[in-house]
Amino acid sequence: MDTRLQALLSQLESEGQRHDQGELEHARRMLNLERATAEVLALWIRSSHRQHVLEIGTSNGYSTLWLAWAVQPSGGRITSIDRSAAKHALAGENLRQAGLRDLVELAQGDGVEAIRRLTGPFDAVFFDADRYSAPAQLESLLPKLAPDVLLFSDNALSHPQELAGYLAAVRALPDFESAIVPVGKGLSVAYRAGVA
Repeated sequence: MDTRLQALLSQLESEGQRHDQGELEHARRMLNLERATAEVLALWIRSSHRQHVLEIGTSNGYSTLWLAWAVQPSGGRITSIDRSAAKHALAGENLRQAGLRDLVELAQGDGVEAIRRLTGPFDAVFFDADRYSAPAQLESLLPKLAPDVLLFSDNALSHPQELAGYLAAVRALPDFESAIVPVGKGLSVAYRAGVA
């Protein structure tokens, strides 16, 4: 990772923490991914040469930057959904500053509604927005997933009750194997290898 991107990520980490400490309204917080989780997620995406990644929950683009860095060598692209136009504006500026804006399509709207407008196929999905609607998001995504696909979700250990519906839905999927990686707030990972 080049020094410019490293510096920007460090800056966003500090700014995000300061902002969230002073912001009482949950929807206005940045709620950035923890660095350790971002590193594991990005290395997983990069090493498995994912081409079309969907992120649900852009915020200011912190995790989007990690994902864009991860797909860059393989010529991949990111589609990132957020309902906040203000956060998308921040994310767009941060991606431009990093030289990664052309790798990312920013789609605004509610998760389930925005997913219905997407075509796919996606070979990796990162759920990091409304945990209660994640099962409905997953259901809408199923026909848009590539045969060989990775599914990730943050907060599997920090918010198990809120994520319980999603985790149960993932465990019920045929042909998927899943696990929770104890990094950061808990990263749920599911994988379907596709047809050999």
